[in-house]
Amino acid sequence: MNGRVTVRRIVAALGVAALLAAAAGCGSTELPTSRQAAGPPRPAGVQDPAKVPAAPGDDTSCGDPLASYRPGSLPSPGHMPAGSTMERIRKRGRLVVGVDQNTYLFGFRDPATNKIQGFDVDMLREVSRAIFGDPDRIQYKTITSAQRIPVLQKHDVDLVADVMTINCERWKDVAFSTDYFDAGQRVLVLKDSTATKLGDLGGRKVCAAKGSTSIRAIAADPAKPVPVAVDDWTDCLVMLQQRQVAAISTDNAILAGLAKQDPNTKVVGPRFTSEPYGIAANSADTDLVRFVNGVLAKIRGDGTWKSIYDRWLTVLGPAPSPPAARYRD
Repeated sequence: MNGRVTVRRIVAALGVAALLAAAAGCGSTELPTSRQAAGPPRPAGVQDPAKVPAAPGDDTSCGDPLASYRPGSLPSPGHMPAGSTMERIRKRGRLVVGVDQNTYLFGFRDPATNKIQGFDVDMLREVSRAIFGDPDRIQYKTITSAQRIPVLQKHDVDLVADVMTINCERWKDVAFSTDYFDAGQRVLVLKDSTATKLGDLGGRKVCAAKGSTSIRAIAADPAKPVPVAVDDWTDCLVMLQQRQVAAISTDNAILAGLAKQDPNTKVVGPRFTSEPYGIAANSADTDLVRFVNGVLAKIRGDGTWKSIYDRWLTVLGPAPSPPAARYRD
């Protein structure tokens, strides 16, 4: 491979990663992480597969993890029930949410506008619209995958929408909305790679984000690829371009965004996990979860969900039907 081309690719990716990770502005707050303020990511620690917990899909203790709390009728914007979590949010004047700023197409910072946007962000904008009558009454707090549950448990945010898979293990720590998007894990490699699936990468380093279901699936694969965990998906992309890892493996929706940032990569292999995404809240805020489920039911039925898909995700193909809601009560 031409050395100049390789350097240009790395520099371009570093530029994208730096722009996506720029200091927050316009109502956005970045929670502290272990990353350095500038420069390329340090080489990630290789994870000992023996120390990676079992895949969360093995936990069936909650019965049906996709069954959430049934919504009632949505109140008019600006008129939330007295004493409710939504009324507290309305009185505060803004919805505080945890989002990613490094997952292109779902939650990312547009370098041209410095605004955080994407499919997940538009889901949250619809919740803001339902509370305030205004989709922009939001304070964004940028988080990593590993921070999603802690920020909810500490009530640092009201909601998290961050390509977060619903499963029984996580239901023990947070409460989920109904499923709003269905993804599945695949593999991203450089175009000159001969790998066609995760099983072809035995003994080789495969990158995923800390705190994700993906890192566990890598560790659990019978071929024994070596899981490498980083804070953000853009870190994985830079490491792949620098050939510090042989592949990235995570949800096909995330990989599509990474591949769009670097056309010298390709997504390979079939989907080998099911990753239904939910909006997460503190376990005590069941009224807020019911409210969010009412918003999701509305946008599934009135065409808004499809419009948001068409805005961001046509790289995955034509818009499917929205995931059907399932309730536990």
